[in-house]
Amino acid sequence: VQLEESGGGLVAPGGSLRLSCVVSGLIFDDHAVGWFRQAPGKEREGVSCISPSDGTKYYDDSVKGRFTISSDSAKSTVYLQMNSLKPDDAAVYYCAAGTYTAIAAIINNFKPAPHDYEYWGHGTQVTVSS
Repeated sequence: VQLEESGGGLVAPGGSLRLSCVVSGLIFDDHAVGWFRQAPGKEREGVSCISPSDGTKYYDDSVKGRFTISSDSAKSTVYLQMNSLKPDDAAVYYCAAGTYTAIAAIINNFKPAPHDYEYWGHGTQVTVSS
């Protein structure tokens, strides 16, 4: 199983980035795919996640209205469009895939928990600075 993130970089406050996560080695539509982030000295936190099979989505309150998650099952890819970026959004962003408990959390509108996700990418750095 491999998850490969891309799209990170340096952006000024108020700017936009689109992260991509290509998933291979598992049945894409049988998994939830989530985006997590970890800033220096902080715990890894769930930002947004999606169940590709039915399109159910979750957004953390800190990113609602600014970030949009989407998926393309034909390409086994999940995207995170990030607009109106703030310095507090700066972190390493990780893509992760999980099965039953991760999917259940999305359905119940629970914040995604790292321990519910079995497979992880290596992360992509997002820096928000002027």
